[in-house]
Amino acid sequence: MALDPRNLDGRLISGVNFGLSAAIGEKIFLREGLVEQSNYHDYPPMRMYQAPPSLTRILENAPHIRGIGEPGTPCAAPARANAVFALTGQRIRTLPLGHSIAFA
Repeated sequence: MALDPRNLDGRLISGVNFGLSAAIGEKIFLREGLVEQSNYHDYPPMRMYQAPPSLTRILENAPHIRGIGEPGTPCAAPARANAVFALTGQRIRTLPLGHSIAFA
């Protein structure tokens, strides 16, 4: 039973946005074994204005809900790459996609 569907909705959308953010431009750089980025000012996550509108639907068909934020994360990058291919005909096979094409 979904006691607070808004909470589940937020988790689903954030999982998708996390995956899209990684697909578009997130990258960690190492120099001499140390991470160069220290916080969000030099690490480019996707911003709210870049997030696509999302619609979720909660199906209550199991006795317990678990792992609700994770399912959208791994499929976000391939979905974005396929959308780029459908739009441009360019097949990008390396992440982040933003190194090969500009996103608004």
